[in-house]
Amino acid sequence: MNIYENIVILNAALPDEEINAAITRIKDLVTNTGGETVKADLWGRRKLAYEIKKQQKGFYVLFVFKTPAGTIKKLEELYKVFDPVIKFMVIKLGPKQVKALEAAQAAAQAAAETEQARKEA
Repeated sequence: MNIYENIVILNAALPDEEINAAITRIKDLVTNTGGETVKADLWGRRKLAYEIKKQQKGFYVLFVFKTPAGTIKKLEELYKVFDPVIKFMVIKLGPKQVKALEAAQAAAQAAAETEQARKEA
């Protein structure tokens, strides 16, 4: 399985419930096709650099997932017809980016364990 990074800009005018439903739908598509969501980072509502589909603001979401290559085609087909999605970009991570991602995950896990040990002491 390959590791991909996916930036999605959702319509910021949608209520939080619909944004969460859209994010859940994207995650479900990845997991139902044999993939695994490694990270879903919500960046929130931000002003766009330029107007896209008559929108000046967007809700940014960063996904990192492991999935077979065939899933990407299904994901892109979903994005093209899924109304909440304004813009998207999927990038396959190379070996250097994968190493950096794994190192960041290990550092975050070590920090969480240290914080847990401090709380217990």
